[in-house]
This record gives sequence, structure tokens and C-alpha cells, in this order.
Amino acid sequence: MNTETVYDRQRWTFPRVGQRIVKTSIAVFLCLVIYYLRGYEGGSMPTEAMITAILCMQPYVRDSRDYAVSRLTGTLIGAFWGLMFLLFLTAVHSEGDRRLILYAGMAVGVLVSLHSAVLIGKPDTAGLAAIVFLCVVIAFPDIEDPIRQAGLRIVDLFIGTLVAIGVNIFRLPREKQTDRVFFIRSKDLVPDRFSQIPPAAMFRLNYLYDDGARICLMSEHAPAFFALQMSETKLNTPLIVMDGAAIFDANENRYLSLETLPAEDSERLTERLRAWNISYFIYTVHRNKTCIFHNGELREPEKKVLERMKRSPYRDYLDGEGYEPDEIVYFKVLGNGAEIAEIEHHLRHSLPKSRLRSVIRRQAGAEEVYGLYIYAHTASMDQAKKRLMARLRKEDPSLVPMDVRLPGPYRSELDAMHILHTVGNLYEPIRLFPRRRRKLKAGDPD
Repeated sequence: MNTETVYDRQRWTFPRVGQRIVKTSIAVFLCLVIYYLRGYEGGSMPTEAMITAILCMQPYVRDSRDYAVSRLTGTLIGAFWGLMFLLFLTAVHSEGDRRLILYAGMAVGVLVSLHSAVLIGKPDTAGLAAIVFLCVVIAFPDIEDPIRQAGLRIVDLFIGTLVAIGVNIFRLPREKQTDRVFFIRSKDLVPDRFSQIPPAAMFRLNYLYDDGARICLMSEHAPAFFALQMSETKLNTPLIVMDGAAIFDANENRYLSLETLPAEDSERLTERLRAWNISYFIYTVHRNKTCIFHNGELREPEKKVLERMKRSPYRDYLDGEGYEPDEIVYFKVLGNGAEIAEIEHHLRHSLPKSRLRSVIRRQAGAEEVYGLYIYAHTASMDQAKKRLMARLRKEDPSLVPMDVRLPGPYRSELDAMHILHTVGNLYEPIRLFPRRRRKLKAGDPD
């Protein structure tokens, strides 16, 4: 029996320079050029404008505009209180070193700026307001014209904001790669099978689908988990599910391909598990519906896993053996790590090695519980990708598969966004000169 223990290996890769990084550098350069043309040289660097340009350079133009409005609000609050502070200090300033009083006044000004942003219902701009306040007043008492000082800070804001939005609106020439099929693992988009895809990642995924990108999502689990995790996705490509044992069309709600266990091997496997008094699950597909049969007694940790899985309205859990032998997709056994390793070892030496494949995985929500999954040897992600590509190439022989995956385990929503941005860059790369495509024929190699 072929054995695969699934795990993630952290690999360090040198990230490529993204378009946002390039655009941010260009925006900073343009801010410097603008201030150079205005006569700013040497020590008169346009710091505020450059900081604004960097912060306003968001992944999407819409985000840049939203952040620009937010920064404008915070800057106006900070500039207003900075101006009031300077005018007050200018009126009451007397000779002598009263630094502690000045610093205490600046601290009060920061407090007022922060609280003002909260009072008008813009708490996200509070930090910006405090920063701008300090930028305005920090040079006191060397400020000759307080109104001019506050005005310059606002001008800096507008220059940085307009440069960032202008650079972000400009798009380098791109070319859609409609002949690519992108394969993404669902575990690179969500932390576990019981979690939903983050809203920002959902928005980006649907944007790619709407734009015509062919994306195939792959999961170790049954299609029911897609209904829970990604119910709002606008799928345009069939799913690979059950660790490659099945291809499922979510739009038509039917299985396109199934790799079931040989009936003879299923019977022998059932006999072994019963003889060893081991509780097990049998996953079957009957009339395009996943049915799960359970046999044997479960201990408390395994019961918790089962109860959580039963919450899904998209699967039927049944007791007994009322299934057809030719409909079994895989067996599943639960237990602690040592027990599962021992069961897998015994099965490997008592069942045909060439026709079965086993995988051991830790169970989400119950870290002390492991699952042993037993499939037909033809049920694998690689084989499923080949079967799906063969199906898709009947309509378009030029299609090329591309795997996009995280180098390590999922950690946060940023990982999901990184995967989808990578797909976006591969689907629509910058291309100064259009490429000449050769139309592949059905018999051509990949």
C-alpha cells in the first residue's frame, strides 16, 4: 500500500518585486521631482508628501482613494489643532527655557487631536491626526509664520495623495493568459476546513473568476466543505475534492469523476477493521450525494470530531453497512497518533500494496486526534489534475496547468491574499510586447 504522510515544509523563496513596490518607488521619485521644481533642495525634503504617497499606494485604485480621504480627514484635524497650538504659543511665548511646559502642551495637543477624530466618528484617522499635529508644531519656537507652517503641511498632503492616486491609476500594459488553469489548495486560503474564506480573499477570488481566470480549487475533503467555506464564490472550473478521488462540478451539483476503491479490497479492508475491533467510516457517493456510514464505537475525543462534522447539512451520516461496494470512495479511521500509525502499519502489510494509498492527517479542532484515510492508488491530486485537464482540453486543447501554493502552512489572511495576488500576476502579467501564441492540438504534449 503506497503511503503518504501529508505535511507542510517551510521553504524560503526570494520574493519577486511586485507592481505595488515599483509604483511606490515611482511615486516617491515624482514627489522629489515636484519639490525640486518648486525650489526645495538639500535640507528641505518633502517628507510629508513622500510618507503620504507611500501610505496611499494601496493594491487597488479604490483603496487608494479611500485611504486618501481618510488621510485628508486626519491631516485636516491635525493641521487645525497644530495651527491653534502655534497661534496660542506665539501669543503667550516669553523668553527663557520652558521646555517641560512646551512638551506638556504638545502632549495635550496630541490628546485633543486623537479625541477629535474619535468624536467625529473617524477613529481610523486618529493616529494620522496626531502625527500631523506633531509635524506642524515640532519646530517651535523656530517657526516664524504658524499659518504658513500649517498650510505647507496640507499642501504636502495633497501632493503626496495626488501623486499616489495618479501613479496607481496608470496601468502598465498587460495581457490575459486565458490558456492557463490555476490549481490552488483550499488550505492555502482558509486556516482549516471549518473556517470560511476571509472577505477580502473572497472578493479577490471572485474578481479573478469574473475576469475570466480559470481557477481550480483543490481540497482534501468532500464538496460539502466548499459549501461551508466558500458559499459565495463564483466558480467557473470544477473542483478537485476528497484528496483527488473526485472531480465535482459545484454549479451543476454533480460528480464528474470518481476513483472508487476496488470492491475486493473494500471487503478485505472491512474484514480487517472488524477483526481488530476498530471503529471506521466509509465515504460513498450515491446519486451525486455523499453518504457516510459509521461502524463501531468511538471514544470521547473522536465523538467530538464526529459531532462537529455532523453539523453540516450537506452530508448524511448513517450507521451500518447499507452501501454498494462499487460506490466506496475511501475509508477513514480516527485515533491518537500512535494508534493510527500502528493500524496503518498493519494494513500496509496485509492488503495489496499496489492498489491502495493511505494518508495520515491531524484533525482540525481536535489536535490529539488523527485520521487515517485509505483511497484507491489512482485517487491522488496529481492524477485528478490530469483527468480534469483532459476534460477541459476537449474544449480548448491549448490549456496549460499551473500550480500556485504557499511554501509553508497557512498563518493569516495575508497568506490567502498573497496566493490570489500571485495568481492575478500570472494570469495578467505585464507585457510590453504581445506574445505570439501557437494553437496547440489535442495530441500535443503539455
